[in-house]
Amino acid sequence: MGGPEIERLIELLARLPGFGPRSARRAALTLLRQPRTRLLPLASAMEQAARTVRTCSLCGNLDSQDPCAICDDPHRDRSIVCVVEGVGDLWALERAGVHRGLYHVLGGTLSALGGTGPDDLSTAPLLARIEAGGVREVILALGATVEGATTTHWLAERLGPLDVTVSRVAQGVPMGGALDVLDDGTLAAALMARRS
Repeated sequence: MGGPEIERLIELLARLPGFGPRSARRAALTLLRQPRTRLLPLASAMEQAARTVRTCSLCGNLDSQDPCAICDDPHRDRSIVCVVEGVGDLWALERAGVHRGLYHVLGGTLSALGGTGPDDLSTAPLLARIEAGGVREVILALGATVEGATTTHWLAERLGPLDVTVSRVAQGVPMGGALDVLDDGTLAAALMARRS
């Protein structure tokens, strides 16, 4: 095959989510065939991101400014904080354009098997934000997994004594979803969360 430089590129690409050895080889070949128009701009963008992107000290988002553009936006509703597991979830909600409040990234979910406990999550800054005042609603937008449900329940208990409304995202039948292909848990959640 190629020299050690090519092997190193393939090895690094193969570590990315969604990439295996074959897709990493294809991506490396595509980049190397057009180094001036593909490889060098990508390398430059990656170097710049490595130098400038950091974690927002308020919400945990990734941005080149701190506070991030979302936290810094004066048009955001500061009274609503949407709690998400990771930055990818925050970005998904932003793409959907449905939340005009602020966010808080937990950095994971509680998991006994994974060894993630309450101290491993960014819960203390969340509680401090709420105790500082101005927040009237916290939306728990965690995944519909056992870990997500456990974390949602645990957080709801911690937020209960505070003067804040706690809600969670609805779960159930997706748009365009057929009932006969959904699992029992999703169907049960959809039926229990029905509304008029």
